[in-house]
Amino acid sequence: MRIAYIYDAVYPYRIGGVERRIYELAWRLAERGHEVHVYGIKEWDGASSFEKDGVFYHGIGNALPFYVNGRRAVREAVSFGWSALKPLLRERFDIIDCQNFPYFNCFSMAFISWVKGNPLIITWHEVWGDYWYEYLGNLGFFGKLVEKMTSKLSTHVVAVSEVTKKNFSSLGCPDYVTVIYNGIDLKKLDSISHSDLISDIFFAGRLVKEKNVDLLVRSVEIIKRGLPGIRVFIVGEGPEMGKLRNLVQQCDLDNNISFLGVIPDSDTLISLMKSSKLFASPSIREGFGMAAAEALACGLPLVTCNAPENAVKDLIDEKTGIISNRTPEAFAGAILEVLMRRDEMTLDCKNLARRYDWEKIVAEIEDYYMSVVSGQSR
Repeated sequence: MRIAYIYDAVYPYRIGGVERRIYELAWRLAERGHEVHVYGIKEWDGASSFEKDGVFYHGIGNALPFYVNGRRAVREAVSFGWSALKPLLRERFDIIDCQNFPYFNCFSMAFISWVKGNPLIITWHEVWGDYWYEYLGNLGFFGKLVEKMTSKLSTHVVAVSEVTKKNFSSLGCPDYVTVIYNGIDLKKLDSISHSDLISDIFFAGRLVKEKNVDLLVRSVEIIKRGLPGIRVFIVGEGPEMGKLRNLVQQCDLDNNISFLGVIPDSDTLISLMKSSKLFASPSIREGFGMAAAEALACGLPLVTCNAPENAVKDLIDEKTGIISNRTPEAFAGAILEVLMRRDEMTLDCKNLARRYDWEKIVAEIEDYYMSVVSGQSR
């Protein structure tokens, strides 16, 4: 099959769960004999198109700011959606897998699908629904409208978690969603050794409002009263970075919390993760939680928030972590309990992670693509 992935951000030039999913699926599908192309904003030096690991990467559009005033930039999203039209009109693919966010690219790909007659798959990582009003205020009406319109563009829909599938159904769509999870590379993870840099609590993700990292900071302030040497690594960057640094200073946690920025080398990231004791995911919205799944595979139990749109909850049972209420006191208490129990939880964490091996996931996505091409799937 000739397969095209459409998303504005490309791994490793931007690091997030969506980028990682595309990257991991793309090279594995190429290894299985498929011709795979990835289209995204050009954020690298050199030629616009190149081949790596059997995958063809294409830089399109202008590298406009992804965030404006802490929110995803509409101008960038529209620009990418428009820029994707021309190169895709010149090609013919058996499958176009377009990521639902930032929406405008889905409308462009729906037009391509109509012109070319090839199937369009839209992979949904999150459904925001009424959260649009919290994100944009009164303008959230338009965000919610665009999201609902996007849900009508294709009957070939993949959701990366059961939470996303449930929320997609709330948009008033028929039940034609196939859940295919994000994955982790168990073989590679097992081969990576621990780092010499040791922490007690590890967080990795974009520093955006919905990740709720300020809850983690305020929880550490409470924990420090009994454990003055508590050590926390925060990996990632984003529009909340300045606010979080200021909060750390206000809480007198400069010697406890370290901001490591983006770590593009996945081996280094996993090495640091393996040298920690638990993974904290205070997010109120999470489409899957790839970093949390990797943490489980490293033997780290999880602490996350009890929020209805947080799919990390699906990775936790009584043996692999705690789902906490969203107060600093409750989150701090959950962290302390896991720190005491972590040794007895390590093996269960690793066993649970095995269901998300990329080799299993890529076989599922390949079967799904083939069923779409053959007309066996709606």
